[in-house]
Amino acid sequence: MDEEITAIARAIADAESTVAFTGAGVSTASGIPDFRSEGGIWDQYDPSEFHYSNFRADPASFWEKRIDLYEEVFGDDIEPNGAHDALAALEEAGQLETVITQNVDGLHETAGSSVIEIHGNGQRVACEGCGQTEPLELAREQIDDRQLPPECPACGGVLKPDTVLFGEQLPKVTLQRAKEQAREADVLLAIGSSLTVEPAASLPRIATRTGSTLGIVNLEETPVSDNAEFDIRGDVTEVLPAVRDAIETA
Repeated sequence: MDEEITAIARAIADAESTVAFTGAGVSTASGIPDFRSEGGIWDQYDPSEFHYSNFRADPASFWEKRIDLYEEVFGDDIEPNGAHDALAALEEAGQLETVITQNVDGLHETAGSSVIEIHGNGQRVACEGCGQTEPLELAREQIDDRQLPPECPACGGVLKPDTVLFGEQLPKVTLQRAKEQAREADVLLAIGSSLTVEPAASLPRIATRTGSTLGIVNLEETPVSDNAEFDIRGDVTEVLPAVRDAIETA
């Protein structure tokens, strides 16, 4: 693995543009449960209860369930891990353009990265009326005071989690930005993702079609591992800091 880490660090150091694409494996390393795996969140909760149609029909009931889910998944003690910190350090050093993420925990932003959040950010809420965004804490305070559903302070509209719910399409502008970054990257790192959930999983394929070098860091093989120049099977919290250190000493 040391040779692979050295090689991928050299590729990043030589590249004009490197982009990271992260999935659930980066979040689980911070203690956040996986949603889709066996024994994950959707084995404990009914996903249909978090469908956008349910939110529209009964936002008060939706929010009661949503807060219970949020408290279980994103406890107050959740913090960025070594992988988050390594990516933020690479960006600060000018070695990384941005992070594209499927995750909604907001930890990349907390660590200091520039982020394209294709599924949104669970730490925010957005008004269905005027579109204004606010910290999730505003909704939590209102719910604690039995104000259901929580309301926008600007226009009184209903607040919705600023994440993509079941039944909603990914934001077109955000997805387009992610695809453009993948096309333009000299190196694309796919980190902690099974690369099976579309359309996000198409980003590594877009990158390889335009001649980008693809590096994968994941515990298990992915459907595009055969197309990757670097396919490192390992713990993201160990591999990413090692890559960062290798670049610094190159």
